Amino acid sequence: MNIASTSSPDRPVFDRKLVFALMLYLTALFASNTVGIKIMPFIFGTHLSTAIFAFPLVFLMTDVVGEVYGKAHARAFVRMGFYSMIVFLIFNALSNLMPASAEFRMPEAYNQIFSLSLRFTFASLVAFIIGEYQDVFSFFFLKAKLGGRYFWLRSNLSNLWGQLIDSAIWYSIAFIGVYPFKVIVLMIIPWWLFKFGMGVVYTPLSYVGIWLLRRPER
Repeated sequence: MNIASTSSPDRPVFDRKLVFALMLYLTALFASNTVGIKIMPFIFGTHLSTAIFAFPLVFLMTDVVGEVYGKAHARAFVRMGFYSMIVFLIFNALSNLMPASAEFRMPEAYNQIFSLSLRFTFASLVAFIIGEYQDVFSFFFLKAKLGGRYFWLRSNLSNLWGQLIDSAIWYSIAFIGVYPFKVIVLMIIPWWLFKFGMGVVYTPLSYVGIWLLRRPER
């Protein structure tokens, strides 16, 4: 299947490779917001969400797509991710509102995993849309300043900024009034640095993605 439309600077053009990239982007996004509920032990007595493996790909994918297809496509990915999260949360809310059958053996576990609070849901949506748009903006700002060179530098600097915004907004909305400000800051900093660090580790994969997207289709 080949999906395409007339090309213009403000109208994204989709092809098979771009649709595959969108699939990876949305998969990483939903994995971060579902399986990422699990935490695992890390160094110095700290803990990490298993979303650390998936969420950095969300930011890197917009950089890769933006590098090959342009800013309009990168912003389109962000919008699609935001709309998809809203639709998913609606289905999630409906599922939790429906009564469980007597034969359903895991109602408590199901509710613990999928009954996200409205505050956490709102925090995720706001952090995602603002953090991702900041990442796209800073990536193309640096691209203009550096003349399109040094993708690795532009990608990691934009991710450093975007991930900071995402982490700061999420933790602030989710925990202001629950924990002291100092505690919230101490939660934001390690999570931000861990996500940025994974983005650096994944940088070689970004170059593979750029090569695959630029490779002519047979």
